[in-house]
Amino acid sequence: MSQANTPATTITSGTPLTPLRQNDIRTIICFAAAATMVANGSWSDRMPIEVLLMVIAFFYTLGSYFYLKKVKQEKYDQVFQQITTADAAVIGFILSFVQFTVLPTFLFILMIQFNSLINGGVRKWVTDNIAFVCGVALTFLFWQPQWTFATNLTIGIASIIGIFTYFCAYAMYLHARIRRLELTTQKLANEQTLHKLRTYKLSRYLTPTVWKAVNEGREHSLKTERKRVTVFFSDIQGFSSLSEELESETITGLLNHYLTEMTKIVAHYKGNIDKIMGDGLMVLFGDSKSEGLKADCVRCVSMAIQMRKKMKELQTKWYNQGIKKPLRIRMGINTGYCTVGTFGTSHYMDYTVLGTHVNLASRLESAAAAGEILVSHETWSLVKDVVMCRDKGEINVKGFTHPIKVYQVVDFRKNLGKNQSYFEENTEGFSMHLDIDKIRNYDKARIIESLEHVTERVRDKIM
Repeated sequence: MSQANTPATTITSGTPLTPLRQNDIRTIICFAAAATMVANGSWSDRMPIEVLLMVIAFFYTLGSYFYLKKVKQEKYDQVFQQITTADAAVIGFILSFVQFTVLPTFLFILMIQFNSLINGGVRKWVTDNIAFVCGVALTFLFWQPQWTFATNLTIGIASIIGIFTYFCAYAMYLHARIRRLELTTQKLANEQTLHKLRTYKLSRYLTPTVWKAVNEGREHSLKTERKRVTVFFSDIQGFSSLSEELESETITGLLNHYLTEMTKIVAHYKGNIDKIMGDGLMVLFGDSKSEGLKADCVRCVSMAIQMRKKMKELQTKWYNQGIKKPLRIRMGINTGYCTVGTFGTSHYMDYTVLGTHVNLASRLESAAAAGEILVSHETWSLVKDVVMCRDKGEINVKGFTHPIKVYQVVDFRKNLGKNQSYFEENTEGFSMHLDIDKIRNYDKARIIESLEHVTERVRDKIM
């Protein structure tokens, strides 16, 4: 009888279903074939060799059944395939023994084709049919079989009962297996939905860079390396004291609203949130997908300006909700080479940036006044043609032995127009930094005189 090399199906209880069921089914066919041989003729007319062959057929059926039950799971498929091929040869031998009576021959040959094609495909079908022919040929060693076109009712009934039992058992087996597969599929669908929900929740606790790398199987892309990145820090001035005055529900809603609006701005400018530290944010530009050092830096400063504008909108909204104390953010930005990658232990890893330039960005944020954006000289040099910045001189920063040159971000140059109060120009042979807001009244006349004098000299010079 033909069977497939079908792996065991295991349900949640861990009980293998497929091997035992298929072994039971193939045993039914072997018994049906042996019963067909017994039903052929009368016992008084049988020769000793015929009786011996009948006994061998029954013992083969029982022996192969119990042998398969003891085979180890890892070797079961291979042994099962070999035995089912032997079944086809045994059936061919038995059909020759009954002189190829039409009905049993037709039914058993049909059964061989059915099993081979449904379970093993074309290759198994060819193998089992070759085994069947070999079983037929083996009988020529004992007698010359002849075709019997007349149907013996006893032989026909035995084969019909056996084949009928086989198809009923196989149908029940397939039904049970399909039902199990449906239940398993439903369980997998439920688990997949739960997995997606948990995945979504987990993604909210990881940075987009880490999440995409892990989800796409690209953990190797998080390797530690030196990169020139732009680092941004911000926090709300006076938020700690405010949190002591308000109820926990109020402060939680306020903070979540603030962080939601800020993270939307970060996403708009394609920044990578490294950490959310209470009311503080640490954002990176250029650590993963860089658009170029200058473009990364401009995006970072643009994000800071947009955050400052959004904070003014939030102040009005919070004031209407009863929070009279104005909340303003201070921000610091620095650009430089940092060590970017994963740090930690085998049990806990953190993707972040380390280095002096990270510390400087944090110190600039601490040194900034409420509503102020301070940038380092490195950042200013990259954005000065797009963003107007005021020179704030040098400040002493904790952890640095020398003073740090800093600039205050005013706004985009295109947005200043006639209200522009800061002018800066640098060309070969000419450099000017003019901050109108810092000019004292008693210096105004002298500055105007100097500018007019320089203007006349430039006009009169022949280039």
